[in-house]
Amino acid sequence: MFTVGQSSVYTTLIFFLALILSVGFHEFSHVLSAYLQGDQTGKMLGRLTLNPIKHLDLLGTIFMMLAAFTGFGIGWGKPAPFNPYNLRFRRWGSALVAIAGPISNIFLMALAGYILLFAGSGLPNGNLLGTFLAYLMIINASLALFNLLPITPLDGSHLLSAWLGPNNPLVVTLHRYGIYILVIMLVLGGNFLTWYITGGVHILLKILGLSSLA
Repeated sequence: MFTVGQSSVYTTLIFFLALILSVGFHEFSHVLSAYLQGDQTGKMLGRLTLNPIKHLDLLGTIFMMLAAFTGFGIGWGKPAPFNPYNLRFRRWGSALVAIAGPISNIFLMALAGYILLFAGSGLPNGNLLGTFLAYLMIINASLALFNLLPITPLDGSHLLSAWLGPNNPLVVTLHRYGIYILVIMLVLGGNFLTWYITGGVHILLKILGLSSLA
């Protein structure tokens, strides 16, 4: 098992590097999914790129940093632009754009985890490369799980809408009050979110055969 070294300026910078790369790849994947379905909006706006800077929102990045330091709050990237009417798959198109984000995070989690699993034994505890991979793995697992919550504006809300239909009373309610529900959950539901994300991370690690890294 590889363990992250003690907190330092270097590990803090590595954490934010892993976070920015993860958020950037998440938003890029939304744009790519829309592009593959025939929508050119993201490409025309310069968002069909792996450059994470293009996908960062200034205020969202500041809030991400505050959340990382305090353990409370939420950050966000610049929303991926797309026109749902241009998508090849009308009902499920937006859902496919949405799910691309969490899938990209699970992919990065698995990639970092397997590299760490096979190469980590040769790295001393606290090694900066190993620390980066460990952060990349946990951050991406957490981003995927959090964004799959079926609450507007998270990605899971689009999946719920495609499944139940946009006029379903539950979908309408979550769309109308989702942001308030999310704020209340962050303020009062910390224990639930911790249980959900921690448990989900362990399940993902087990499914991917990476339980030894937990």
